[in-house]
Amino acid sequence: MRPNQKRRTRKDLLQAAARLMKQGRRPSLEEVAEEALVSRATVYRYFPTIEVLLAEASADVVTPEPETLFAGGGPADPVARVETVDAALHDMILANEPALRLMLANALQRVATGQATGDLPLRQNRRTPLIEAALAPARKQFKPAGYDMLAKALALIVGTEAMVVFKDVLQLPDAEARKVKRWAIRALVEAARK
Repeated sequence: MRPNQKRRTRKDLLQAAARLMKQGRRPSLEEVAEEALVSRATVYRYFPTIEVLLAEASADVVTPEPETLFAGGGPADPVARVETVDAALHDMILANEPALRLMLANALQRVATGQATGDLPLRQNRRTPLIEAALAPARKQFKPAGYDMLAKALALIVGTEAMVVFKDVLQLPDAEARKVKRWAIRALVEAARK
C-alpha cells in the first residue's frame, strides 16, 4: 500500500471512531472497522488497541476546524490569528490532557519498540491546517521560504508537546506558559517578516 493511501486509511479510521463517539458512546473496535468499511485486522495495523484509537479520535472530536475558528474572517494580523489558534488548542489540550498524553505516549512507544514505519504517520497533523489558516491572509507579507519556516516553527510552539515542556520540564503555571507562547509567536512572526 502506498504512503498516501496509508495516511488516508489512518485518517478514515480516526474519523469513523470520532463519528461514533459523537453519538455519545464508546465504540468497539468492530464498530469502528464496520464504520470505516475495513477489517478488524486493518484497524490493528494502525492502532495497537481500541484505547489508543479512541484517545486519538477524541482529539479529532474536540480540535477546532479552521473554518470554525476563523468564521467571519477574524483579525488580519498574523500574530493575533496565530494567538487565536494557540488559545483554542491550549484550552482543548488542558481539557483533554490525559487522552492526549496517552496518544503521545503511544507514538513514543511505537518508535522505541521499532513498530513505527516511515510511510505511516505516528499521529495526525491537526495543528498545521490551523496555523496555515491563521497565516493565510498575511501570506504575501512573507517570502515563500520564510513562510514555510514560520509555519514549521509555530508548530513547535502550539500543541501537546509544548504543553508537556511547560508543565513537566519547566514546571510553569498556565498563565506564564501562555505568556511565553505569545512572546514566541510574536518573535517568530517578526523574524519571518525580515
